[in-house]
Amino acid sequence: MALPIVAVVGRPNVGKSTLFNKLVGKRLSIVEDTPGVTRDRIYSECEWRSRKFMVVDTGGIEPSSDDVILSQMRRQAELAIQKADVIVFLTDIRTGVTGDDHEVASMLRKSGKPIVLCVNKCDSIGDPPAEFYEFYSLGLGDPVAISAAHGHGSGDMLDEVFKYFPEDDSEEYDEEYIKVAVIGKPNVGKSSLINRIAGEERVIVSDIAGTTRDATDTVVENEHGKYVFIDTAGIRRKSKVLEKIEHYSVLRAYMAVDRSDVCVILIDATVGFTEQDSKVAGYAHEQGKACIVAINKWDAVDKSTGTMEEFTVKLKEDFSFMSYVPFIFISAKTGQRVEKLFDMINDVNKQNSMRVSTGMLNDVLSYATTRVQPPSDKGRRLKIYYMTQPSTKPPTFVVFVNRSDLFHFSYQRYLENQIRQTFGLTGTPVRFITRERGREDVK
Repeated sequence: MALPIVAVVGRPNVGKSTLFNKLVGKRLSIVEDTPGVTRDRIYSECEWRSRKFMVVDTGGIEPSSDDVILSQMRRQAELAIQKADVIVFLTDIRTGVTGDDHEVASMLRKSGKPIVLCVNKCDSIGDPPAEFYEFYSLGLGDPVAISAAHGHGSGDMLDEVFKYFPEDDSEEYDEEYIKVAVIGKPNVGKSSLINRIAGEERVIVSDIAGTTRDATDTVVENEHGKYVFIDTAGIRRKSKVLEKIEHYSVLRAYMAVDRSDVCVILIDATVGFTEQDSKVAGYAHEQGKACIVAINKWDAVDKSTGTMEEFTVKLKEDFSFMSYVPFIFISAKTGQRVEKLFDMINDVNKQNSMRVSTGMLNDVLSYATTRVQPPSDKGRRLKIYYMTQPSTKPPTFVVFVNRSDLFHFSYQRYLENQIRQTFGLTGTPVRFITRERGREDVK
């Protein structure tokens, strides 16, 4: 099921971003340092008591507006109330209870949403100062004293938040359904593609960029299999996200990627590859999703002999940071090659779920290290003892070595290429975890 959303709201300068960064900083994950995949992070996945959730920093994007601060604050709070499962209302003990705090508290009481009132900047350990009890006047129950900067009280806060999470009883769809997120910039034809696939107009289609505000699910069953297509609002550049509603549209687009098994990254053939396409693709890559790049509006391109080949060569350069991704040229308007998309979705989903036995993996490792010796430095040579695959989606390989600092990126890429040549793994990233004998995991 979709992860619970926890929105942090409050006045400017009460410490929302500090709290967000503190929560995100506790996240333990495999992170790949790949050029071209950085992005402006407006939300992040966190975990508490073995339950994952999304935390949103409502102050993460400041809109360009002549409106007064109070109206901006109200806009943030209204949208947070609308989309979140739990609200963390952050206040500041140094300023005490303000009129703006009362404004927000009044809105929150009317919302019916669960609220956890937190009093920030209680930096001293022990009983809170006398000023803390003033926050009972907000009428939101017992406040929690925290220090976002130091982390004091964050566990108590998360325990309160945890109480309000919806039941995690089952997945939204059976495992036999492949969840496909159609992602890309605004106005590249995402809704048109899903309407073509569904055979009916399920999603509003318009030439106005940003028509789709919410992630929309379309269930499709045909001779190729069972699918759930997730249409999303286009992922915009930060400078274009002027309204808070767009901020949440971007959030939903990223969460659609998180929900998906396969991401179809839609490119506008009439525009070509852009920096924003790199960010969209980079997020899907970072999340370890199976990916396909679909070049839409191919019917609108003037063609001559070799046009598709030339376009493909250019795309391979543009997508060099995810060289495993396959390309398909389609037209949502005419239906050109849309039917072939299903076979590609099935294939990359299978590759993303592939598990290789330890024996076969080490046969490839033996061949690879014999063909190209592992690197050495100052008389010490890298020794790779063996390799195993602990998980899929994406395929993740643990490599046991004598010295992790000798396992250079270039040799990792060489081993990756050898594994791909042997087992395929088209359309999926792979991950390597290096473990030194007798020591903790090292990334």
